[in-house]
Amino acid sequence: MDIATLIGMIAGFAMVVFGILSSADVSAIIDSFWDLPSVIITFGGSLAGMLCSYTIKDFITCIKGMGMAFKDPKLDYGNLIGKIIDLSNVARKEGLLALEEVAGTLDDEFMKKGILLIVDGTEPELVRGILETELDNMDARHKKVSGFYDNWAALGPAWGMIGTLIGLILMLADLQDMESIGPNMAVALVTTFYGSLIANWLCVPISNKLKLINDNEYQMKEIIIEGLLSIQAGENPRVIEEKLKSFLAPGARSNMSETEAGGEAR
Repeated sequence: MDIATLIGMIAGFAMVVFGILSSADVSAIIDSFWDLPSVIITFGGSLAGMLCSYTIKDFITCIKGMGMAFKDPKLDYGNLIGKIIDLSNVARKEGLLALEEVAGTLDDEFMKKGILLIVDGTEPELVRGILETELDNMDARHKKVSGFYDNWAALGPAWGMIGTLIGLILMLADLQDMESIGPNMAVALVTTFYGSLIANWLCVPISNKLKLINDNEYQMKEIIIEGLLSIQAGENPRVIEEKLKSFLAPGARSNMSETEAGGEAR
């Protein structure tokens, strides 16, 4: 699990609770900030809008996608580049056909597919085309899920405003009891509060985290594509290593170099 997402969600909720407690009596909190019709209008209405926007299958898939924001993919760029360098050494010493046996031991299906294409003698441009098509489709699938939460973030406040308007209309329709105007106004505004929570506490952070995970995975697969094509071209393992390091930030490159130096020293 990615502890940052969990901490962020808990801390965000804690900030809201703190703001409420610091400006209201505890006995009045439930009456002021809990209203079942407002919950139904805001959460139910926004989810109904999302259901209208997607098929049942896509809706369920995207809802389940929220769990990905709490997972830590453990993407190790250094280990990936090291694995590609090992493959290049095998290909350099024993030939490309020797990679077929190595492919059987790999857990990464994307890398395995690329290796088997190379072993089968597929032209480099065709290998790139096939792998990039798979990469683009992966990117599209992931963006559909993150886009779901972007759309929900837009619908949440909109339905909150609808609830507020309903409350205001009902309040203004009966102004005989002036003492009830304040409490009725507060109830009307609660739906806007719920809509803002849906957008800024739940949906936008989830969407941003899913986009970050997708970007990292996309970069990992780009490294695989360039590495495998370099192996197919017969490039020197050292040249391949420097080429793949160009995908990384300078700090990550330094960490890789220090790790390699430590390994050699041992």
